[in-house]
Amino acid sequence: MDRVRKEVHYDCIDTIEKNYAGQNVGVAILDTGLFPHPDFSGRVVAFKDCVNGRRRIYDDNGHGTHVAGILAGDGRMSKGLLVGMAPMARLVIVKVLNEKGDGDIRQLLEGVRWIKKYYRRFGIRIVNISVGAKAGINRQKEEWLMEVVEQLWDMGIVVVVSAGNYGPQKGTVTIPGTSRKVITVGAVKGGKETGCSGRGPTGECVVKPDVVAPGYQIISCSRATKSSKARYTIKSGTSMATPVVSGAIAVLLSKYPHMSNVEIKLKLRETCRRIEEEGMGWGMLQVDKLIGDGVN
Repeated sequence: MDRVRKEVHYDCIDTIEKNYAGQNVGVAILDTGLFPHPDFSGRVVAFKDCVNGRRRIYDDNGHGTHVAGILAGDGRMSKGLLVGMAPMARLVIVKVLNEKGDGDIRQLLEGVRWIKKYYRRFGIRIVNISVGAKAGINRQKEEWLMEVVEQLWDMGIVVVVSAGNYGPQKGTVTIPGTSRKVITVGAVKGGKETGCSGRGPTGECVVKPDVVAPGYQIISCSRATKSSKARYTIKSGTSMATPVVSGAIAVLLSKYPHMSNVEIKLKLRETCRRIEEEGMGWGMLQVDKLIGDGVN
């Protein structure tokens, strides 16, 4: 367990000790919802259910809770062992996937539009989308999704999306990860293997993913069920790598709150560790270098 934690949260502990832990940074997570796990106590500022229209926060699948734990769990139920990347970030939870982890693009579109409407009210600086649609399902809906996600970026929000798990063949990055503007995240295991992580190039010959991060055998928060009261569980995929990057960006913004999304993207490119393998984008996320040098 400790080994996996160190792989995911490498170098973030030093930044937390310097009081950069995502404070004053709002992060919206579009996923299956959120179980009211103690590791998120007092930091969920809004909840929108685009699937069932409920008002009370919930997660009937567990995927969203796991993603949120990687990004911003404070580790209190593990006595500080399983701390997320940005344990002081404020969370805005938007449920766009059902109990099976499936969703319609219309629900994702509704979630993105809701964020566009309320992002100022809740101080949303980052949107984490560990969700993707396989290209070719419905071209018109794909175009709508790409358009609204890029509108978020144009509003100054940092949009971080998963590359999907249809790889490792070329051209397997899911939508909206194919967007030129957003930050697309692939997953690695063992420091270099991409497994099933989606790879570019896109149909427009854009190199994707932009950055890779650990995403396999990751321990994070779980939802309690009648059959299991476990507080933590293990999951793998680009969905898990994406909040690692989102959390690192939240830490960066807590230190440099005036950085723009374009500056952040450039900073990521400059500080990643290059990997000599096709499909790795700029390379591996390095949190210490991303946080340490500040704005150029």
